[in-house]
Amino acid sequence: MSYVKSQHLCDVNYEIRGKIAQKSGELLRSGHNIIELNIGNPAQFGFRVPEAINQAITQNIIQAEAYSDSKGIFPARQAVVNETQLQNIEDVRIENVFLGNGVSELIMMSMEAFLNPGDEILVPSPDYPLWTAAVRLAGGKAVHYNCREDREWNPDLADMEAKITSRTKGVVVINPNNPTGAVYDKETLLEIVDLCRVHGLVLYSDEIYNKILYDDIEHHPMAALSNDVLTVTYGGLSKVYRAAGYRVGWMFFSGPVREAEDYIDGITLLASMRLCSNALGQWGVQAALGGIQSIFSLTSPGGRLYSQRNAIYERLSAIEGINCVKPKGALYAFPSFDLRRFRFKNDEDFVYRFLSDQQVLLVQGRGFNYFSDSHFRVVFLPQVDLIHNAMDRLEEFLRENQA
Repeated sequence: MSYVKSQHLCDVNYEIRGKIAQKSGELLRSGHNIIELNIGNPAQFGFRVPEAINQAITQNIIQAEAYSDSKGIFPARQAVVNETQLQNIEDVRIENVFLGNGVSELIMMSMEAFLNPGDEILVPSPDYPLWTAAVRLAGGKAVHYNCREDREWNPDLADMEAKITSRTKGVVVINPNNPTGAVYDKETLLEIVDLCRVHGLVLYSDEIYNKILYDDIEHHPMAALSNDVLTVTYGGLSKVYRAAGYRVGWMFFSGPVREAEDYIDGITLLASMRLCSNALGQWGVQAALGGIQSIFSLTSPGGRLYSQRNAIYERLSAIEGINCVKPKGALYAFPSFDLRRFRFKNDEDFVYRFLSDQQVLLVQGRGFNYFSDSHFRVVFLPQVDLIHNAMDRLEEFLRENQA
């Protein structure tokens, strides 16, 4: 007997931890020092969780020994409700707030509870690839709408509307965006809301980076822009609060929630089946949302993330044959390289050879379901000196591979 993976996994990809990352692991085990710029993992680069969060967790460690409510502990869900009130989001009720093992689990649950075979969800291209994978695993079809590099990676609204069919059930918006670093203006978001209103679509708003903003850019929560479009919003501790390993995310429903009672029942069923999310980490949510927002000191001029964002953008922009849109939010840049100038077959060939030759790990653009074969994502979480080290290696590598 042969043992093979399920057929429904054949079209599911997650290249952020894919074959090239596995190659990096082999190099690490053989003694190489790899500069890992592939994953937004703050603690790996010395970012610390705010002390108030850790204190709240340790002080409640005994209470976390038992299963919690399947939706999450009351203080954490109430803290999410309080946060929505500060964001001018109307009438979010605690029974419509769910805690999960990171946003990733909640994305999977929200697709599994909603989609039937062949149902379509509009997903941005480039996207965070878990969204495409979650749609496919739930039996749906991910239909990708274009985000335009020549428009600072804003969604192409005409392309989005053209791809709506009778089978379309919802639209995914990732804002601030991973992998591009784009932050969408209010007018663009209102147009997306209007498309969902006209076509009766659910709006899925991934806002995990909502407070990681640069240059006085403002983030507009999608749920605050309407009360008549069913909106599912996602947030968590992993990025803004640098607690990726604690695996704590939240999701809440807003808008015409009464019309979605059966859908929410499905989410509740899935939440109950996994018993509960990480009970210990949940005790940090109230301290996180209600405490000092230290992320702002990191993203303001003079802050570490601000300086690192500037360093990666300036270095990439100075390389002939590289084009980079300046990130306005999140932790990533998504530059392109001119295939005519360099001896690479495509983005995967470039990333693999750069890892092998210079021991720097990136992710190829097509790993984010982007149609181009000449893009890559780079994480700017390392200290500035390590960023300069990685960019020195990139400049040398590209010089050696001129066409």
